[in-house]
Amino acid sequence: MDVNFVTLDVFTSRTFGGNPLAVITDARNLTTEQMQAIAAEFNHSESTFVLPPEDPSDTAVVRIFMPTQEIPFAGHPNVGTAVALARAGEAFGKPIGDVVRFQEQLGVVEIEIIREAGVAVGARFTAPGAAQFGSKFEEQAIAECAGLTIEDICGDRHLPQLVTLGIGFVFAEVKSVEALQRCEAVLERFKIHLPTETAGGLYLYARSGEGADISIRSRMFSPLDGIGEDPATGSAAAMLGGLLGRLEPGADDLTVTIDQGVEMGRPSRIDVGVRRSANGVQAVKVGGNAVPVTRGVFSL
Repeated sequence: MDVNFVTLDVFTSRTFGGNPLAVITDARNLTTEQMQAIAAEFNHSESTFVLPPEDPSDTAVVRIFMPTQEIPFAGHPNVGTAVALARAGEAFGKPIGDVVRFQEQLGVVEIEIIREAGVAVGARFTAPGAAQFGSKFEEQAIAECAGLTIEDICGDRHLPQLVTLGIGFVFAEVKSVEALQRCEAVLERFKIHLPTETAGGLYLYARSGEGADISIRSRMFSPLDGIGEDPATGSAAAMLGGLLGRLEPGADDLTVTIDQGVEMGRPSRIDVGVRRSANGVQAVKVGGNAVPVTRGVFSL
């Protein structure tokens, strides 16, 4: 049995930047065990498997696998899979238009295709639900996990906090990009302070800009899941948008630009839009570019 795949670099406009993704564009003949084995073979942070939609108003069922487990939702897999299908022009005989809808474990994810001269170059998804805010963590504990001192952690706007959207991350602001550059995952401290049943990773960020336009530099560490550091984390970008939308004064919409993966040599750019009203955050959209890298066939 031959199984076709494509790979893309996501949240970047150049090859070998951003976050790699493998997309199996027709997974109808694969078992769950085979999907997991293929994801482990690619060993990217995630791989996606595309199946016919259960509801004809949707585009596809999309299953998302890390090398070790299936997960209910992730960011760069949605952007990359949408671009892959849009470039193919159809999915299961249905033409791909300007909007696709993916059925995922967390719910239906709606994604807008970004085109230049008629060619799909990126995508923008609406977060499937609101971020949930959980436990807060001591600044000292987070500093130890990141190889920093407590003076590097900025608790002025918020204490380190667990935020969840399908999967969860602990978010902590650091005082400067220089502090962010010094970060390193300290495995033994993660085991003590951030067990995997508590959080899927530690998301550290430094910010600049006030008001409606916010610039972010970020890093995401998840050593207990075998990822190490992630060059672009779209689900975390959606959660950060929800967090900032909750913390920033006023009800104006926010524009957040996130640069991640710089220290890894895989720079990424993630654009986040937060729609707010007097009642709080109404929606979070996350977008960016994606570039095809390889295509091939698994022989099973």
